[in-house]
Amino acid sequence: NLLTSGKLNGYLADIDKQAEEMFSRLVKQMAELEGVTEQLKSENQMEWVGKMNNIHSRSMEIVNAELIYS
Repeated sequence: NLLTSGKLNGYLADIDKQAEEMFSRLVKQMAELEGVTEQLKSENQMEWVGKMNNIHSRSMEIVNAELIYS
């Protein structure tokens, strides 16, 4: 229906923007809650990378579940 009415691209762009904003907000919040700081990054890069990868994965799962697949 969105395709035939010419509104599909606008809808997809809106969802993409919402997903990016939600992802960024989640990553920032989770990093703050878990104490993943720039100081940790400078002191122990491998630990920081591991924690940030975990946060990114969890955030992506939340965005997909809440926005993309719902």
